[in-house]
Amino acid sequence: MTQTKAYAAQTAGAELAPFQFQRREPRPDDVAIEIDYCGVCHSDIHTVDNDWGRTVYPLVPGHEIVGRVTAVGSDVTRFRVGDVVGVGCMVDSCRACSACEAGLEQYCSEGMTGTYNGKDRYDGSITLGGYSERILVSERFVVSIPDRLDPATAAPILCAGITTYSPLRHFGVKAGDKVGVLGMGGLGHMGVKFAKALGAEVTLFTRSEAKVAEARKQGADHVVISTDREQMKAVRERFDFLLDTIPVAHDLNPYLATLKVDGTHILVGLLEPIEPAVHAGQLVAKRRVIAGSLIGGMPETQEVLDFCAEHGISCDIEMLDIRNINQAYERMKRGDVKYRFVIDMATLE
Repeated sequence: MTQTKAYAAQTAGAELAPFQFQRREPRPDDVAIEIDYCGVCHSDIHTVDNDWGRTVYPLVPGHEIVGRVTAVGSDVTRFRVGDVVGVGCMVDSCRACSACEAGLEQYCSEGMTGTYNGKDRYDGSITLGGYSERILVSERFVVSIPDRLDPATAAPILCAGITTYSPLRHFGVKAGDKVGVLGMGGLGHMGVKFAKALGAEVTLFTRSEAKVAEARKQGADHVVISTDREQMKAVRERFDFLLDTIPVAHDLNPYLATLKVDGTHILVGLLEPIEPAVHAGQLVAKRRVIAGSLIGGMPETQEVLDFCAEHGISCDIEMLDIRNINQAYERMKRGDVKYRFVIDMATLE
């Protein structure tokens, strides 16, 4: 057992504060990682506040982790001490179901084990995440950070990056396709970058005129103000794909009307009921599809990191002193970050 410093929430809605706990003993397939950087995800806030009703306290959030290997178990073959590695949203799965065998561990039939607030499959303990000094993770759920990536900006790729890359790849976005990206936050700005790198013509949908110049800076070819009826009318039946990163309930119907025949509207940000109801005629009349996608499996998580290194893609970040984490949460709730906070874990000292 190793004494570990961290920041944790003790109750629902409580501020994060310094906390110490014992990391478990290493297992033969474990990689021991000293954490250098950890991204801050909206899911962290939802879990701290128990918005989904499943939080176990004390809670140490953090699932966008980059650090250096300090030790490896006897069964580990892919990593050595000193390697720069990453850990994303999950640290285990059943490893035996059809999804796991296909490298889609996020869809494990028994449910994946989250990097934090998950239940360890061996000892039943609750997993504690990356707002901490160190972590132990099975080799299967560790990825290599390519040398060409800056470790700090690579951290959010392990959630925001894979969440937007995976559906674009799965649904076959290719050069010449017309892709609309809904929302311009941590997920949306990565979606724009990936769609452009895949050769698509990219349009950002936003409610804010203030984001037009920023969207073009990120690589969007066009920007549509979604509250402007004339602009929405002008793009009817234009798109092959919509990547919807909006994290709150919103009306899908105006967006569905912008899809071509056989167009696909992909939800990656919404984890609650769709309101208002979708008009089925929007789907039936044009054979449109509403789909969803959850992060990505381990092979694809390594793939997105390699893709980012090859194409010079990184997440736009603001470095954060962990002592300011509660202020950062408040700023995130206001949408006041471009586009991801990343904690410099050296500030934990």
